[in-house]
Amino acid sequence: MSLHEDAVLVLKKYEHQEELRQAYLDHLATHPDGMWKACGAGHLTASALVIDPTRGRVLLTLHKKLQMWLQMGGHCEPGDDTVAAAALREGTEESGIAGLTLLPGGPVRLDRHPIPAPCNWHLDVQYAAVAPADAVEAISDESLDLRWFAYDEVAGVADESVVRLMEATRARLAELA
Repeated sequence: MSLHEDAVLVLKKYEHQEELRQAYLDHLATHPDGMWKACGAGHLTASALVIDPTRGRVLLTLHKKLQMWLQMGGHCEPGDDTVAAAALREGTEESGIAGLTLLPGGPVRLDRHPIPAPCNWHLDVQYAAVAPADAVEAISDESLDLRWFAYDEVAGVADESVVRLMEATRARLAELA
């Protein structure tokens, strides 16, 4: 199965944000290259909000280019077998934490946001990843800083997209409890 086919299956199973979910599916139906950065009409990306539920905290990266506190994430790569694997790879690379595990149930939410040309749009498929108890983070080349924030501190440091991702992650955690 190709990464494109996996993305379609993941999105078909996703039961929230119906209008946005359909926009993602329409994009993939009309853009065979819609998984890749080279797609000028926009492309899917994968991200992972790294959480430590036992301590009620989340790890955010101060993105080097955007200078904003964000979740870990980025472009899909040819070696990614699934969208979930891409999110886990990005989460691991950008946090430096080995042993992350995605929360069950698939993506936590979707977020479509504009980016500068030539790409125009990121259609982000957002997951949540649980850090192991002994996690030690390490700053990547894409980051100016990494910092753990209590859940209730996120709204004070991050934009609305990260706040919504945090809220959706907390709702998923409550469902799993």
